[in-house]
Amino acid sequence: MLEILYQDDHLVGINKPPGLLVHRSPIAKDAEEFAVQLLRDQLEMHVYPAHRLDRKTSGVLLFALEKDIHRALNLQFAKKTVSKTYYAIVRGFIPDAGTIDYPLKREDGKEQEAVTHFECVARAELDVPFGKHATSRYSLVKVKPETGRMHQIRKHFAHILHPIIGDRPHGCNKQNKLFKEKWDLMEMMLHAHELTFIHPQSSLPVTIKAGFPDEFRRMMMLMGFEIPSA
Repeated sequence: MLEILYQDDHLVGINKPPGLLVHRSPIAKDAEEFAVQLLRDQLEMHVYPAHRLDRKTSGVLLFALEKDIHRALNLQFAKKTVSKTYYAIVRGFIPDAGTIDYPLKREDGKEQEAVTHFECVARAELDVPFGKHATSRYSLVKVKPETGRMHQIRKHFAHILHPIIGDRPHGCNKQNKLFKEKWDLMEMMLHAHELTFIHPQSSLPVTIKAGFPDEFRRMMMLMGFEIPSA
């Protein structure tokens, strides 16, 4: 059963677990379950995803229950009026705050504007040697993407040399191997924590929050990070 975070006559928001595809994709032929199918069966009605999350990303995923509501939500996302907040654990000590303004290429090679704002929430230095360093450093980052390109957050943090832990293929293979061998971590540390939008029917603001998955919480506890509640 999918965890339902919000539901009314027009919308439903779930907490998508990591590893679950939103819908069928030719690049993930191994998948047998999809959020659209599972939620449709759970509610016994058609559902229309208003946006997407990567397969490896957990967190708030919003669906419309009617086509006109779906169109209205798509317009909000296109106009960048939807506020999205993610959390990520990245390699190294990241700056206190910043903006990554770095265009990303589509599959056809065309560049698209891509902007990501971030704020460092906490830093940790573990007594674990890594490469030529005597310790390992990590940061918990609050992320607010302004645009919504494919793998945008993952690519942007790799671009500034602070890749997300557990990210394959954009992350650091040596760090991913360390986390797999030392802490048995196979998931990516990126979570869609909060989504705020205007309800197409009531015209009132709606905020949906998703709790962190178990492995993300385990890594935060390992590093001594406080688990954000807001």
